[in-house]
Amino acid sequence: MRAVRRVVVLATLGALLGFVPVATAATAPPGTDAGYRMVAADGGVFGFARGTFLGGANGVHDASTVAALSTPTGKGYWLVTDAGGVLAFGDANAFGSLVLGPLASPVVGIAGTPDAAGYWLATADGGVYTFGSAGFFGSAAGTHLAAPVVAIIATPSGNGYWLVSSDGGVLSYGDAGFNGSLGGRALAAPIVGAAATPSGHGYWLVGRDGGVFAFGDAGYFGSMGGTALRAPVVGVLALSTGKGYRLAAADGGVFCFGSAPFAGSAASIPLARPVVAVLS
Repeated sequence: MRAVRRVVVLATLGALLGFVPVATAATAPPGTDAGYRMVAADGGVFGFARGTFLGGANGVHDASTVAALSTPTGKGYWLVTDAGGVLAFGDANAFGSLVLGPLASPVVGIAGTPDAAGYWLATADGGVYTFGSAGFFGSAAGTHLAAPVVAIIATPSGNGYWLVSSDGGVLSYGDAGFNGSLGGRALAAPIVGAAATPSGHGYWLVGRDGGVFAFGDAGYFGSMGGTALRAPVVGVLALSTGKGYRLAAADGGVFCFGSAPFAGSAASIPLARPVVAVLS
């Protein structure tokens, strides 16, 4: 693990405003597009179709689950808490966490290496921490950010990553190319998630209101922007083909676009805590 210098961020501000800190789910592994999973803030996991349930973190910890990521096979996943805890299920291996050290800023996202032998954790102040085979390519810690980081996305090669902020700003590191951002634009709602295209030459940013913004070779297949939602959108899951994506809402609702098939939702299930992430 490589730790980077952090600066203090008022992490409670988002909670006071009703925002749920979330992070992106990476592009779906091949063969897993028919199914998906959703994760709640209490560590509960809900599987649909081929998104098999492999275990959850309900009652395991006091911190809130904020992010989740599937392994490349789709047969395992990691759950991450805002305190930096990492729980591994199925064929996912744990390579370390941040729970032993005090954090000046909460963890908001996880991204994995292509071989599932490592992962990155990102904090709201732009800090990046590496575990296993994940390489360090830079961070935004110690710099002045216009808005907190909400997601980290790895490139398909594993030799770079993007940090995405709630104002739509995008920071590129390693072989991650900059394909545009929403920084400086007036947004109807903050950005809450992001996903990369299979080629790594584009990405989608998703707003709390369900708005979708496509950059590079990312195709636009529709959004929930301008639609009255029962609950805010919290994450996005792109298809392995890049031909569609799913949006997940805090109440467990799922919205499918492009060629993404609908396999069910948790909208009718009484949830103890809101959904915070969607993964393959």
